[in-house]
Amino acid sequence: MSYRILLVEDEESLASALQLNLELEGYAVVHAADGPSALQKLRGQAFDLAILDVMIPGLDGFSVCQSIRIEGNTTPVLFLSARGSGKDRVEGLRIGGDDYLTKPFDLEELLLRVAKLIRRKEDSGRTLADREEFTFGGGSIHFRTFTIRDFQGATHTLSKREIKLLNLLTQRAGEVVSREEILEKVWGYDVFPNTRTIDNYILAFRKYFEPDSRHPRYFQSIRGVGYKFTP
Repeated sequence: MSYRILLVEDEESLASALQLNLELEGYAVVHAADGPSALQKLRGQAFDLAILDVMIPGLDGFSVCQSIRIEGNTTPVLFLSARGSGKDRVEGLRIGGDDYLTKPFDLEELLLRVAKLIRRKEDSGRTLADREEFTFGGGSIHFRTFTIRDFQGATHTLSKREIKLLNLLTQRAGEVVSREEILEKVWGYDVFPNTRTIDNYILAFRKYFEPDSRHPRYFQSIRGVGYKFTP
């Protein structure tokens, strides 16, 4: 599967050249020419990286980055900007950017930075394949066999997607995991379920693991953001 990159650049000739070279490297590239379009794409699709020009029409790149970070979107952001002062770089990183490259730039350097950011994201999102079992409360999850033992001691077989979601939530115990990250890491790029689908999974987990599912202790929904597992 090709890594997906959102390229946000309003200068047509530069955008075309960057898109061509990124595609020659094997990336799948989606282009946006202004801030509102970039924000819409980041909210509706999953990307491995956003290359974000700072000075774009409608909504500048810093504002786009701030908006997605507030919403819980963790897509890595590489800023491109003609503004190369230390103050601008610090501001870009402070609001949630992952890297900052000043125009004009060397194409090879850009490609190296892109590869580094995608590799870092892939490493951070890699599941613990060798983890076999996780126990909490009165239940347990058996990742290799796709089975669980509920709080009453009964055994159930779950789908691969249910186990992947349990794996993600339990690995990130105590943290709020955004809906966007769940869509990306559990459903992938091909299928985008609605919020209710994820809610139904969480409701099922509560029935399995919560003695009082109406007052959950382990699986919590954080309104407007995502979900949290508390051991």
